[in-house]
Amino acid sequence: MEWSDEGIIIAARRHGESGSVVTALTREHGRHAGLVRGGAGRRAKGSIQPGNRVQLEWKARLAEQLGTFTWELIAPDGTRWLGDPKRLAVVVSACALVDSTLPERESHPAAFGALASLLGSLAVEDWASRYVRWELGLLTELGYGLDLSSCAATGTNDNLAFVSPRTGHAVSLSAGEPYRDKLLALPGFLGTGRAGDPAELRAGLKLTGHFLERWVFATIGKRLPPARTRLVAVFEA
Repeated sequence: MEWSDEGIIIAARRHGESGSVVTALTREHGRHAGLVRGGAGRRAKGSIQPGNRVQLEWKARLAEQLGTFTWELIAPDGTRWLGDPKRLAVVVSACALVDSTLPERESHPAAFGALASLLGSLAVEDWASRYVRWELGLLTELGYGLDLSSCAATGTNDNLAFVSPRTGHAVSLSAGEPYRDKLLALPGFLGTGRAGDPAELRAGLKLTGHFLERWVFATIGKRLPPARTRLVAVFEA
């Protein structure tokens, strides 16, 4: 059994004295793991890092086996941000969320494209806003998309300001004002193409984090990955 595919490294853990078990989100084969011989060595460690895009060759005697990866670096989209704590936190958080939520060996080309786009756009000015939008997209990919198109109470799309923490449906300012303390804030940048300010970004992370925790991780008996928690702390600093 063998295949070749483009992938994004999302996790790596040491295996034995010199190997690594590497997990990648691939374009056609989904989230897939494989053993990289020598993966813990100096040459490989710089390339086998979360966020880096690689060309992978996977081989195994049987389809159900772990198999082995050989690789060639395409773009260091993760390691290029080692000196930037905020962007690095985004890389690590995004990879951890993908590794924790997508089913193994199930094709998700849209998820691959979204992650590749996010990691490739971290040099642009509105990179933080793009990350929050990416988390909304991940919820949709997992089957838990929010409905932010109109107010749950009035059916209109004017002055949407809140989100129901139970249903994930938007609520207008007038309809939600009496229940403000029980609703989640809907940051205005999510409905436009503009970048969010720091307060809006924090509100956006709180919004997506609530539904990731309640609708995704709670159903599989897990908590949000520590990397996602650290990301929030970085943005609050």
